[in-house]
Amino acid sequence: MHIPREEGRVVALCGGVGGAKLAFGLQKVLGSKLHVVINMADDFEHLGLHISPDLDTVLYTLGGLNDRQRGWGRADESWNFMEAIGQIGGETWFALGDRDLALHVERTRRLANGESLTQIVQDIARNFGITAHLWPVTDDPVRTVVVTPEEELAFQRYFVALRCEPAVRAIRFDGAESARLAKGVRDALQSEGLRMIIICPSNPFLSIDPILAAPGLREALRAADVPIVAVSPLVAGQAVKGPTRKIMDELQVEATTASIAAHYGDLIDGLVIDVGDVAEGAALSVAVHAAPTLMTDDESKIELARNVLAFGDALARTARKETR
Repeated sequence: MHIPREEGRVVALCGGVGGAKLAFGLQKVLGSKLHVVINMADDFEHLGLHISPDLDTVLYTLGGLNDRQRGWGRADESWNFMEAIGQIGGETWFALGDRDLALHVERTRRLANGESLTQIVQDIARNFGITAHLWPVTDDPVRTVVVTPEEELAFQRYFVALRCEPAVRAIRFDGAESARLAKGVRDALQSEGLRMIIICPSNPFLSIDPILAAPGLREALRAADVPIVAVSPLVAGQAVKGPTRKIMDELQVEATTASIAAHYGDLIDGLVIDVGDVAEGAALSVAVHAAPTLMTDDESKIELARNVLAFGDALARTARKETR
């Protein structure tokens, strides 16, 4: 049965807090028609546990369990475990809350029993009442490495332990060259019944690039033959949260919407920018839609989601007219 394009599924590439906010809005609008492909290259082993920061941020946010003040972790958290670890001389640089700990323990147990990260995420999402489909981009190990003038750092050492202070000279994704796309990702990107693909306003270098580094992912995006819309993570040249602006400066990339468009290149058909950046958008060669991109509450997340979807649908209509 033919599914009208506007009623088809939407695939969103996502990682981190900003991306999870838009994914929350998209889920409110789309429900089970939303498929979220999530960065897992910031996963790491800590205190004997498998930690998945971006995956968990999306799980907690879409499940309505996230701590909105901190921007990460679970709401109503307590820290007895970390206090006890510190008392016996254990590592405390990466904080694991008592409620959050349950997820890490269960994931580690199930991985050790041979289950895939995809299986585990699907089950947890169901238990959290999440209607969207969540997919780690791969079940194979990929790890982000930050190259500084002095040393190479595992991502969480750079991001959490050193608070992004070292200058970034390069970023690589160890294991990406041999990683296999998760089957759920491949299936979600099949053109039949697909409405559009959205690149969330996550850090392009740390959250989206490791997704795009998975072999076959870029080819699958292009082959999908639907509009691909990116949302700029910048507002007036600044990142709302995280080290995006700092990394752009250190990599000698100008902090502008033009740089974001150039970073994604011909992969995208359109770019959503903040209403405050309209002057910059006028000079871009890619199609541009201006909307309020600062997501401060649930209503603004939903409104941005609607703007992005409407923009993608408009691009699809234009493309259909041009092919007639």
